[in-house]
Amino acid sequence: MSVDTDTVKRIAHLARIAVTDEEAGRLVGELNTILDFVAQLDEVDTSSVGPMTSVIEHAIHLREDVVNDGGCQSDILANAPQTEDGYFVVPKVVE
Repeated sequence: MSVDTDTVKRIAHLARIAVTDEEAGRLVGELNTILDFVAQLDEVDTSSVGPMTSVIEHAIHLREDVVNDGGCQSDILANAPQTEDGYFVVPKVVE
């Protein structure tokens, strides 16, 4: 795939970027270089490489997915300037 000046101008328009004709000409070369590099990556055989979440092999420790109240209401309410019956007290917003 290669990019021409019209494609660069269309991409710039979609991205809401002002591009002059001189800049568009320069960007054609830069975008084509990037696309050539990506095409080189397509040539690499990755069929024997499994998906990974990190470059270092490690197990992800997951906790059991259980619904609870958090068990720390008093700690959270301790940060509030004013509370009542276990809730934050805030000024009335709507009259």
